[in-house]
Amino acid sequence: MDDSKEFLSECEANIERQGKDVELREASKNWIELSEKYKYTYNFQWLGRPIIQRPCDMFMIQELIWEIKPDLIIETGIARGGSIIFYASMLELLGRGKVIGIDIDIREHNRREIERHSMFKNTHLIEGSSISDDVLNSVNDYIKVNGCEKIMVVLDSNHTHTHVLEELRLYSPFVKKGSYIVVFDTGIEDYFLEETYIGRPWGKGNNPKTAVLEFLKENDRFEVDEKIEAKLLTSGAPHGYLKCKENLGAKR
Repeated sequence: MDDSKEFLSECEANIERQGKDVELREASKNWIELSEKYKYTYNFQWLGRPIIQRPCDMFMIQELIWEIKPDLIIETGIARGGSIIFYASMLELLGRGKVIGIDIDIREHNRREIERHSMFKNTHLIEGSSISDDVLNSVNDYIKVNGCEKIMVVLDSNHTHTHVLEELRLYSPFVKKGSYIVVFDTGIEDYFLEETYIGRPWGKGNNPKTAVLEFLKENDRFEVDEKIEAKLLTSGAPHGYLKCKENLGAKR
């Protein structure tokens, strides 16, 4: 007997219950804070490249990629390249789609390792500020030339409120109904002590989550997918999975 529907229904009920479990949510928050002193997110690789993300978030994005089957994933912030290689490999399994990776400074040793990787065939690198006219024009040109319709966006570059808010404003028009913008490091607002970010231009009150909250006030095409946060519990992107509810210019 096929019990798939019953199984999925049970999973949804479990997710809803654990999302409402105050003790579990607090324990998850404490675990995240404690693990950060060991730079937990730095300790994982994907196909040989450091990924610098929480494994649960990568698993969640895999689910979204399978569901959406995007023609293009745009990520701002490349670092050592593990995440764009991850997205490229997921798209390779689907047999469709490309990845654009944008970074203001693609360091030579990172570029060399990314370009020699077998999944580089599914990636396109752009060096420059993600909010500059030149970069936006390059992204637009790529989308037009390649006929990209289904687009996901992942924001993980400069974590200041101003920068992330501008990224959200500039890249949200690419995303259509049913797809997502994923904003990483919103947890800066929720989880970490101020001393974690000494010397950084971001911190509590000035970070991706504060940008998300302001963006949602001015753009009602998107909403926080709270089911994902309830599902993951230890996400590095709390309040950062933004689902597009309607297409740009849709009649209401």
